[in-house]
Amino acid sequence: MTDQSVPIVGLKGVTKNFGGLCAVNDFDGHLNKGEIVGIIGPNGAGKTTILNLISGVYPPSSGTIKFKDNDITNLPSHRINQLGISRTFQNIRLFHDLTVEQTVMTAYSGSAPYGPVAAFLSLPKVTRHEREIREKSRYWLRELDIADLAESNAQTLPYGVQRRVEIARAMATKPQVLLLDEPGAGMNQSEVIDLVSLIRRLHQNYDLSIILIDHRMDIIMNLCDLIYVQNFGINIAKGTPSEIQTNPLVINAYLGEDNRHAQN
Repeated sequence: MTDQSVPIVGLKGVTKNFGGLCAVNDFDGHLNKGEIVGIIGPNGAGKTTILNLISGVYPPSSGTIKFKDNDITNLPSHRINQLGISRTFQNIRLFHDLTVEQTVMTAYSGSAPYGPVAAFLSLPKVTRHEREIREKSRYWLRELDIADLAESNAQTLPYGVQRRVEIARAMATKPQVLLLDEPGAGMNQSEVIDLVSLIRRLHQNYDLSIILIDHRMDIIMNLCDLIYVQNFGINIAKGTPSEIQTNPLVINAYLGEDNRHAQN
């Protein structure tokens, strides 16, 4: 029986050094099941590095990372993804010359129940598997409201739509934890409103736990249950949106007076 008091993701004393630079210094943080947790701070604060450590892009220099109380500190990215943690990236990573549908289908590239010989011979089980993953991919295109763009080249689409393609690919692995790195970057206000609605819907419909990085305070304040504030790799504040909005250090350093009253 699962201990509900155990965070679904927990970081203890996590540090990451790149040569002489300490990108993340002794970070303690947790994500409870069903929560949306935000990480904010200026450029270079270590926010994306934290997501890279959780998702296995980098191993930490020290500290421990757990997923449902299982140590994932030094596991490779593909294994962490198989366990149930998926992510998007600050700089959108879509493949050249693939359609939207083909891009989402790449999420299933490691699940083929056959080897290269079967693929070369186009055996029936290969055709069957490809049909199954195409149907699964189309499901996520519908869920992300981009089914009408299935045959479009993913990289030629507007920025906001590309974000949806990337989220669809992440969701295709059926994650329990979704890591979103700057999903609102480059979006106009209308696209941001749609994004907030989309994230909230996915969170509710698929019982997701989410860690969210964004410079857009309207996104962070509208979605997050708990917020961590990073500065030069160090966590300087942690609290609810209302606590962060009224924290003088955070207001002066990052939010500014114009963002104090972001609406929920």
